Amino acid sequence: METVTRHYYIVQNDDILGGEPIIKGTRTSVRDIVENWRLGLSPEEIVIHFPHLTLAQVFDALSYYSDNQDEINTYMEQNKIPENLIHASIR
Repeated sequence: METVTRHYYIVQNDDILGGEPIIKGTRTSVRDIVENWRLGLSPEEIVIHFPHLTLAQVFDALSYYSDNQDEINTYMEQNKIPENLIHASIR
């Protein structure tokens, strides 16, 4: 079941990514957008890497993050690759 949020482009659907906030009509999570933004990509650069998204959708995802940082930070922490696996693949 899809749940709307106060943000026009952001929804939650229990069947997609376990209910994590996503861009409406996609499987792209707000977390994906925020992680790219934190890596230093501008919203304009993010749409180059996610060509199925509009600039308005990216800005709305960042706005959602601004309003719900604890929630999205929790999803980022849950999806973080453990350090021991990162170092193991480098060797």
